[in-house]
Amino acid sequence: MSLESVRAFLALHAPDISIVELDGSTATVALAAAGLGVAPAQIAKTLSLRIKDRNMLLVTGGEARLDNKKAKAVLGGKPRMLTADEVTAITGHPVGGVCPFGLAGPLPIYCDISLKAFDDVYPAAGSISSALRISPARLAELVGAEWVDVCG
Repeated sequence: MSLESVRAFLALHAPDISIVELDGSTATVALAAAGLGVAPAQIAKTLSLRIKDRNMLLVTGGEARLDNKKAKAVLGGKPRMLTADEVTAITGHPVGGVCPFGLAGPLPIYCDISLKAFDDVYPAAGSISSALRISPARLAELVGAEWVDVCG
C-alpha cells in the first residue's frame, strides 16, 4: 500500500520520476547505498520526529547526524524519534521505507542542507526495497519542504 501511495503521488506530481525496486533491502543507509551503487551520503534518509506536540519529517544526507542543539534552536524544541508504530500510523510508510512522498496525511517536511552536497540523492519510495533518484532542490519543491541546517 505504501509503495502504491508513492507511485500515485509521483504519477500526479512528477510522472518523469521512476521508482527503482531492488531484490534486497534498502531499509538502512548502508543497504540502500550498496543496492543502488552510490555513496552512503547520497542516500536521503527520512527521520520521523516529534517536537513537543508536532510530528514532522526531516530528510537528511545518509551520513548526516542530527544535532540536537541546532534542531532545538531551529525547530523549536528537542526532537524525539517516533516509535515504529507511530511512524507507520503517521506516515503510512514502514520504518525503512519512509519518504516524504505519498504520506497518509499532511506533515511539515524539512530538508537538511546536507542534501545539497549532491546533484542527485536517493530517498526511499514507501517500501523497504524501493528508492528513487531526484535532485535535492526538486525533492524539497515537490513536498513543500523548508530548508534547515540541523545536522552536524
